[in-house]
Amino acid sequence: MELYWQARRKGQRLVLRFDDGREEEVGGVRETKQGFDAFAKTFGYEPGRAEKAIPSMTEAKEFVESFRPWELYQGEQGLTVAPEVRD
Repeated sequence: MELYWQARRKGQRLVLRFDDGREEEVGGVRETKQGFDAFAKTFGYEPGRAEKAIPSMTEAKEFVESFRPWELYQGEQGLTVAPEVRD
């Protein structure tokens, strides 16, 4: 199982890749005129898992990762986010 940030046209998405090759987006960051919008996936309604106008990409990614949204799929197994952003 892998967890990594993938570059997108106007931001990045946090991807959980399963051993069978299946991928699931568990978070994302998008650049806007006001800064960066970020969200961490959830299975319910939790408006606190999204925020707008974050000043930097780094802070936005930290916001997403702080929720550990990948644990919705695989639980606590010590999975960490890969340091490099993929294309």
